[in-house]
Amino acid sequence: MSSRLFALSFDASRPAELARFWSGILGWEIVGGDALQPADDTGFHLVFRPSSSPKTLPNWIHFDLTSRSLGQQQETVARALELGGRHHDVGQLPEELHVVLADPEGNEFCVVEPGNSFLAGCGFIGALSSDGSREVGYFWSEALGWPLVWDQDEETAIRSPHGGPKISWGGPPYNPKPARARLRYELLPDGDPQTELDRLLKLGATLLDAPAGRLADPDGNEFHLLPQPTRPF
Repeated sequence: MSSRLFALSFDASRPAELARFWSGILGWEIVGGDALQPADDTGFHLVFRPSSSPKTLPNWIHFDLTSRSLGQQQETVARALELGGRHHDVGQLPEELHVVLADPEGNEFCVVEPGNSFLAGCGFIGALSSDGSREVGYFWSEALGWPLVWDQDEETAIRSPHGGPKISWGGPPYNPKPARARLRYELLPDGDPQTELDRLLKLGATLLDAPAGRLADPDGNEFHLLPQPTRPF
């Protein structure tokens, strides 16, 4: 038994506006006013949840968007800027070829140069690049039933057997964590929710709020186990 990654949720002060931005970048359809349905093999939705809490620290997850050519990389950057994104300085070096941007609410993402070997064979969303430990990579591999595709020097990555983006964890050093992360995974159990909850706890998750289905992975990142396979937006 395992859980299915149903959605990556974003806290947002203006959910509908942020949904329009990412729809314009990814070409995905907006459903329910503030969620996006994948139009490729990504396999999970994006959901934008209303929140009044300001963003104060870098997110622990960011998108790495791929490029087939330098021209496509420039087009993606230009489209993001036209839609309300901006360039973002995270200390990248001048010789680095990826472009770091932020969406209208400051959520970081990268537009990666063509020829990146790690993202070879991936779609437009090449990876969910994450701040995290080797242990948490093993946890999510077991939780989702996705095999490890990288495990070197405390860096790990997993990928669904059906394709789609990789999820990667960069190992130490780790960034400071906010009291509550603005990006969270939302999972759907393949079977009985209580049985799946028990399994996740045995794998190393921590229960934060049972009625709300709130848990934390071994690195303390909150995620949600949804109660039933219905559209939660």
